[in-house]
Amino acid sequence: MPSAVELPGHGSARVVSERTVDGILQIPEDISSIGWWDGSAFAGDPFGATVLAGHIDSRVQGLGFFAALLLLARGDRITVRNGTHALTYRVDSTQLIRKDALATDSRALSQDGDHRLVLITCSGQWHPEKRSYDSNLIVVATPVSG
Repeated sequence: MPSAVELPGHGSARVVSERTVDGILQIPEDISSIGWWDGSAFAGDPFGATVLAGHIDSRVQGLGFFAALLLLARGDRITVRNGTHALTYRVDSTQLIRKDALATDSRALSQDGDHRLVLITCSGQWHPEKRSYDSNLIVVATPVSG
């Protein structure tokens, strides 16, 4: 399991194990921590996605670590650490999808195919009556060799 994720120009955040409850991927309450979905691949596995999810912000805690995902661009480098081991990934794509499509219409949680890193946070329009954003920002990155 990853122990930390580093984003360019934004330092690092601790990664904790999370699970899916009633079909919903759980995210740490502390917005400075990132959750690793325990149904996803380990960083460095040959196949499947390592899925990390975190908050963009909180009314009480302010901006979350994954607010930095809004600033990532294709080609940016992300580092995932497990203790002293580090793996580097290159951002291939960013995509905004409807929140209700994350589990059904998106490949973000799929464990098929080559290994990749998938970072997920809330984004889009804020709906105060629901206390929720209407979309998710999905960042997909592939391992950098060598």
